[in-house]
Amino acid sequence: MACSIEIQTAFILSSFVTFFVGLLILFIFRLIWRTIKKWQNIKGTGIILELLLRKSTGNKHLKSLHFHGVFRNRIEMLLSAQTFVGQVLMILVFVLSIGSLIIYFINSSDPVGSCSSYQDKTIPIDLTFNVFFSFYFGLRFVAADDKIKFWLEMNSIVDIFTIPPTFISYYLKSNWLGLRFLRALRLLELPQILQILQAIRTSSSVKFSKLLSIVLSTWFTAAGFIHLVENSGDPWLKGRNSQNISYFESIYLVMATTSTVGFGDVVAKTSLGRTFIMFFTLGSLILFANYVPEMVEIFANKRKYTSPYEVVKGKKFIVVCGNITVDSVTAFLRNFLRHKSGQINIEIVFLGEVPPSLELETLFKCYMAYTTFVSGSALKWEDLRRVAVESAEACLIIANPLCSDSHAEDTSNIMRVLSIKNYNPNTRVIIQILQSHNKVFLPKIPSWNWTTGDNIICFAELKLGFMAQGCLVPGLCTFLTTLFIEQNKKVFPKQPWQKHFLDGLKNKILTQRLSDDFAGMSFPEVSRLCFVKMGLMLIAIEHKSLFHGCCGLMLNPPAEVKLRKNTLGFFIAESSKEVIRAAFYCAKCHGDVFIPELIGKCNCKTKIQRHFPGTTILVKRGSMREFSDSTQSDDLPFGQARLMSNVSFATRAFLYEPEPGCDQLDDSGMFHWCRAIALDRVILKRMDKSKHEFRNHVVACVFGDAHSTLMGLRNFVIPLRASSYTRQELKDIVFIGSLDYLKREWVFLRNFPQIYILPGSALFPEDLRAANIEECSMCAVLSSSSKALSSPALVDTETIMATLNIGSLRVICTPHMPEEPWTSECFTGFPEKPKFRRIPILTELKNPSNIHYIEQLSGLDESFSGTNLHLSTSFSTGTVFSGSFLDSLLATAFYNYHVLELLQMLVTGGISSQLEQFLDKSFCGLTHSCTSVVSGRARCKLGLLSLNQTILSDIEPKKTFGQVFCGSLDNFGILCLGLYRMIDEENNPEEKRFVITRPPNNFKLLPSDLVFCAIPYGTSCYKMDGTSSQSPYEIINMVPLASETVTEINYSPMVDPVNQTTKQPLTTSLHHLQPKTISISGSKQTVVPHSSKMPPQPRLGETETVKENEKGKMKETTEENAPASSKSN
Repeated sequence: MACSIEIQTAFILSSFVTFFVGLLILFIFRLIWRTIKKWQNIKGTGIILELLLRKSTGNKHLKSLHFHGVFRNRIEMLLSAQTFVGQVLMILVFVLSIGSLIIYFINSSDPVGSCSSYQDKTIPIDLTFNVFFSFYFGLRFVAADDKIKFWLEMNSIVDIFTIPPTFISYYLKSNWLGLRFLRALRLLELPQILQILQAIRTSSSVKFSKLLSIVLSTWFTAAGFIHLVENSGDPWLKGRNSQNISYFESIYLVMATTSTVGFGDVVAKTSLGRTFIMFFTLGSLILFANYVPEMVEIFANKRKYTSPYEVVKGKKFIVVCGNITVDSVTAFLRNFLRHKSGQINIEIVFLGEVPPSLELETLFKCYMAYTTFVSGSALKWEDLRRVAVESAEACLIIANPLCSDSHAEDTSNIMRVLSIKNYNPNTRVIIQILQSHNKVFLPKIPSWNWTTGDNIICFAELKLGFMAQGCLVPGLCTFLTTLFIEQNKKVFPKQPWQKHFLDGLKNKILTQRLSDDFAGMSFPEVSRLCFVKMGLMLIAIEHKSLFHGCCGLMLNPPAEVKLRKNTLGFFIAESSKEVIRAAFYCAKCHGDVFIPELIGKCNCKTKIQRHFPGTTILVKRGSMREFSDSTQSDDLPFGQARLMSNVSFATRAFLYEPEPGCDQLDDSGMFHWCRAIALDRVILKRMDKSKHEFRNHVVACVFGDAHSTLMGLRNFVIPLRASSYTRQELKDIVFIGSLDYLKREWVFLRNFPQIYILPGSALFPEDLRAANIEECSMCAVLSSSSKALSSPALVDTETIMATLNIGSLRVICTPHMPEEPWTSECFTGFPEKPKFRRIPILTELKNPSNIHYIEQLSGLDESFSGTNLHLSTSFSTGTVFSGSFLDSLLATAFYNYHVLELLQMLVTGGISSQLEQFLDKSFCGLTHSCTSVVSGRARCKLGLLSLNQTILSDIEPKKTFGQVFCGSLDNFGILCLGLYRMIDEENNPEEKRFVITRPPNNFKLLPSDLVFCAIPYGTSCYKMDGTSSQSPYEIINMVPLASETVTEINYSPMVDPVNQTTKQPLTTSLHHLQPKTISISGSKQTVVPHSSKMPPQPRLGETETVKENEKGKMKETTEENAPASSKSN
C-alpha cells in the first residue's frame, strides 16, 4: 500500500527527534552535574547540601554509586573483545546488521513510496533484529564513560536512526524503507571481526580489509541516499520531480561518479540528489585516487612478494637479508655478478621486511634472471621457511654503514643470525658488523662454525686497520685497496702515470690449488718459478701441519717451509685464467717452457714423484731465529690460538719470563703489551709541548663527544703494536680529540704502550702544533660516528674541514730534520726562499663522492657526475681512504673466504678468526699478563724499500721489476709486491708518489722508485758498509738494533731464464748465523738476524738461553735439527 507524506515524516522524525532530544538531555544533565560540583567547591556544605547529603541519605547514595560502578565495569568487560562473550556479541551484532542490510536490499525492489504490511515475512525478522540492537545499544550506553561522546559515535548514530522507526512501524502496523540503508555503515567493523576470527594476521591483509570496508560502506550508504531522495522527490515540491530508480541503478550511479566517468544514462534529477552528488564527487576523488589503487597494490604485492620461493632441484641459491635498499642492492649485485654473463648459476633471493620501492622494483627487473624478492623478516621462522633457508647455499646479512645508531644496527643483525641458526644450525651465515666489540656475541652462538664458512666482516676493524697500515707504510692503504675494488668504468688516461696506476687496478687477490709437482719445494723456489715461467706473483700459501692437521695462512714463508700436495696459493693476478697455470704446471712437460700462455693442461700421466723429508719452519724468539724439527715448527705458522694448543714441549721452552723493560707481549704473542696505564698519565697539555718532543710519531685526529658511538680505536692501535715490530720500532701515537670521548675509548687502549691523548680538536692549528705535528710520520684523520643528517654529503664535514686545516700548514725543511723518501715534499717557488713541505696526511671518507671537497677536478675521472674516489689523484697517491669498497667483501667471502682471511691478516697485523676468541677473554680485549711467545712474531711485515738506500741496491742488474723481484727473493727472502713512484720526476715540486700494484715483469724501474715488500721478521734492510747512511728513515719501521757481527757471503752466478743474463757473484753484508746477545732497553735477548737465500745454508747446531719461570736460573739446551732436504752450498 502507498505511504502518505505524514507516515514517511513520522518515520524520519522519530529518528531525528530521538537523536537531538537525547543529545539535549545529556547536555542538560552534564551541565547540572558540573554546576553542583562547582557549587559544592565554592559554598561548601550549605543548607540545601546538608539536606541532600545527610548521613543516612549519603550512605544510601554511596552504596548506589558503588553498585552502579561495579555494574558498569562488569558490562564493560562483558562487551569487551577480550572476553568470549564480548567477542560473540560483536560477531552476532555484525552478522545481524548484515542480515538487516540484506532485508533492505530485498525490500528496495518495491517502490519507495509504498509501505509494507506485517504480512510480509521479512518485517518480523527485521523487527526481531532491531530488538536485539536496542538491547545491545542499552548495554553500550550503560558501560560508556562519556555519554555524549558515545551518543555521537558512528555505530550509535546508525542505531538511533534505524531502531526508533521499528517501534513506529509496530505502532502504525506498517513498515517503510526510510533510513535503513545506514546499516551499511556497520561494514566498517569488518577488519575487527576478521581479526577476532583470526582470518587475517598480517599488516597488509588488515590494511586491505580496512580499505575494502571503507569503499563498500561508502558506496552502499551513498546509493541508499540517492535511492531514497530520487524516488521520493524534493519535499518542497511534494515529490513532483521524483523518478523511479532501483537500488542497483543507484549503486551504478555512485560507482560512475566515484570513477569520475559519468556516462549520463542514469542521472540525479532532484535538487537533493544533485547537491549530494556535488559533494560526493569531491570525496570520491580522494576515495578513488587513494584507496582503490592502494587496494590493488596491496592485493598485487601480496600475491607477488608473499608467495614462497620455489626450490628447483640442482639450482643453487643464496638468501640476502638485512638492509635491503636501492644503494645496498646495487652495490651487492655489482660485486656478486662481477663475472661474465652466463657464468652465474646462483640465484639471489632477497628477503626484505618492507615491500620494494619503484626504484628497487626496477632494479630487480633489470636482474630478473638472477634475483627474486620475497617480503618477510629473517626474525620470523615462517618467512625463513618461505625462502627455504635450509636449502640455501648461504645466508648473507647486509648492514647499513650510514645508519645513525651502529649498535642498534648490529644487534638487529645479530638477532637475525640467531634466528637463522636456531631455525637451521647448518645454514652458512656471512654477516656484516659495524662495531668490532659486537663480534664477540656471534661465536657464542652454539651452532656458529668457522670451519663451515660462517664469517664476519667487521667494518670498523677493517677500515681502521687499513688506516693503520697507511700510517705504517705510506701508500700501503691504497695498495691493499686496489686488490679488492672492481673498476668497470672506461677511463682514458691523459698522463703516463695514470696509465700505470690504471693497469695496477686490474690486479686482484686470487687463489688456486698448486700443482703437486711443487711438493717438496720451498716457497721462494715456487714463487720465483711462478713469476718467471707463468707471470704470476705468488705471495702466500695455506700451510697445513703434517702431524696436527692445523692450517694457517703464511705470507712469504721462509725457505725452510716446504710445500705439500694440494697446497692453496694466493696470487696477485688479473684473472683466474692466469692463475690456473699454477695448477696445470708439470715439471716434465713444462720444464723448458718460458712462455706463460703455453702452460696448460697436459696429458702427462706419470707425474714426477718428489720425496721430501719432514717439513721445517722458522721459529723466532724476540729477534732470534732458531731452527726446530717439523713437530715443533708446523704448529706455529702465525701464532694462532688454535695452533698454540699443539705446541710441543720443546717449543714451550721458548717461553720465558720477561725481564723488566723487555719486549712484553700479550698472551697470544701477537701484540706489544704493557700494564694498564692510568688515563691522567697519558694526557698531554698544550703548554707542555717542550716536555714531549715527539718525532716520527703518528697523529690520529678523532671526532666525537660524550654521547657519540664508539668507533673502536683499538682496531687502529693493534696493527701499530704488532709484535712483528720490535719495541724500538714502535711509533708513538697521539690522539687529538674530545677528552670525554677518549675517556670511553681508553678502557680498550690502556694496555698498549706509547699512546698519548691531547684534548683538543684538529680544527684548531694550536692543538695540532702542540702534538708536534710538523715532525710526525703520518697524520690520520678518522671519520666521526654517524649522525642523523639530512644529506649524505654532510657525513664527512668535520673530516674534510680538518683535512683542509692540516693541508694548509707548512713546515720549513731545516737541515737537521731527517727527511724520509716518501715524505720529503719540500718545495719552493724561489731558490732564495726556504723550502717547505706538506704534512703527510691520510683522510678517511665515509661517503666516497665527497672526494671533490678535498681535491680539485684533476683525477682520472674528470667529470662532475658520479665522481669516483678510486680514480682520484688523492687515492692514487695514498692520501685518501674510504671503506665503501668493503661491501664487495660480502661476495668475496661467499665465493672464497680464504681471500677474506688473507685480507684480515694483512690489515689487522695477523689476527685470525680463531685468535679473536683468545683476544676477547678480558673486557679490554687483552689479557692482563705478559709473555714472549715467539711464534707470534715469526711473520712478515709489509715495508717500503728504496732501490738505492737499502740492501736492494746490491741487486744487479735492477733495471726491471722482474730483476729486482728475483734478486731480492733469492738473496734476502724479500718478496716485492709493487712500486711507489714519483708522479713526475721533473715537474713535481711536492714530490707526490702514486701506487703501482704488481708491475709487469719487464717494467722499467727508476732510481727514485720505492718498492712495497713483504719483509721477513728480523731482516735488517739498511746497508751495513761504512759509506752508506744508517738513517732510520730509509725503510719503514726498520731501525738498527745494535752493532752486529757480519760476514761476507759470496753467491754463485745464477742465470735468469727471462732476460738470459748471468748474475755476477753478489757480495752483500748479511747477519752471521751465530747467535749474539744484544741489549734491548736494558735487558738481554738472544738474537739471530734473518738470513734467507736460495739455495739455503746448511743448518747449524745452536745454543739458546732460556730462563725458567720456576727456578729462576739460566740453563742451556742444545738442539740438533734435521738435515735440509735441498743441497747446501
